[in-house]
Amino acid sequence: MYREHTRRVMIGSVPVGGGAPIAIQSMTNTKTEDVEATVEQIERLTEAGCQIVRCAVPTHEAAQALGQIRSRISIPLVADIHFDWRLAVESIENGADKIRINPGNIGGPERIEAVVKKALEYHIPIRVGVNSGSLEKPLLEKYGGVTAEGLVESALEKVRMVEQFGLKDIVVSIKSSDVMMCIKAHELMAKSCDCPLHVGITEAGTVFSGTIKSSVGLGVILYQGIGDTIRVSLTGDPVEEVRVAKRILASLGLLPQKGIEVVSCPTCGRTQIDLIGLAGQVEKLVEGYDLPIKVAVMGCAVNGPGEAREADLGIAGGRGEGLLFKKGEVLKKAPESELLGLLKEELDRMAGERPE
Repeated sequence: MYREHTRRVMIGSVPVGGGAPIAIQSMTNTKTEDVEATVEQIERLTEAGCQIVRCAVPTHEAAQALGQIRSRISIPLVADIHFDWRLAVESIENGADKIRINPGNIGGPERIEAVVKKALEYHIPIRVGVNSGSLEKPLLEKYGGVTAEGLVESALEKVRMVEQFGLKDIVVSIKSSDVMMCIKAHELMAKSCDCPLHVGITEAGTVFSGTIKSSVGLGVILYQGIGDTIRVSLTGDPVEEVRVAKRILASLGLLPQKGIEVVSCPTCGRTQIDLIGLAGQVEKLVEGYDLPIKVAVMGCAVNGPGEAREADLGIAGGRGEGLLFKKGEVLKKAPESELLGLLKEELDRMAGERPE
């Protein structure tokens, strides 16, 4: 598998590449200069399962704020730099665990060298990023527009720009908002370079549409063994990015189950309870439990009892009532209005029985 053979790069204490577990990233959308707001958001991201966080550094004040932010968070901090090489140097000096740059937009070789030398001095890696909106004019002309081949050629050139000054701890990202182009670019890149790959569908969209595009694109890429760290890009609360990333990885068997998995049927004309409302309530309820179990919420007698029996806990709906199952055994039959409470009681009991 590709990810088994990429270079191992340390982002703070988090290993990326070389067969390490795929690390989940997100990016703050606060003003980095606002230390309190940024730290508060990073704490929420960390609680949700984020393992690496990135902050935009567009100003000197933002670079200076990194030191305070870094001292108050528990996960590695990445500085996102564009255009001004001095901000990259300053971010490294203020404690960034990694910097993200596009070597093509921060100036000539002497400026790239200055950034790389500072990274070598502080023993931190660099992520070089290319996306479909930043492809260089010569490559646009060569390939007749934005293509997967052009993205890969651009990324490989960025890697060479950094490697020539002695840095090997490099992570690469090649992103496009076009799902099929992004898939092809990653397939080509994985065959051309052993740098660990930061994968994602850029500018994917809102939480709804972006989740769909990211799930399709990342699912195909990750299934092929490509990708060492991921970021799901969504227009919304970045905590949603982490939640979606976890679901994608778990669905592919790339993330050990943490917490409760809820399965529920799509409903049909046979359903005689408010299954949609009940499933939503159950999904919200189980967020408060750290139990590695499956809970089924089923609506009728066709698949309901069987699915509920296969789950650790399950509700199978009937006509205004339902059955509560545990490990294939019926615990209780109750009116619809009592099912959620009964489920909570059983979850509390299981949580209390679980050894610390």
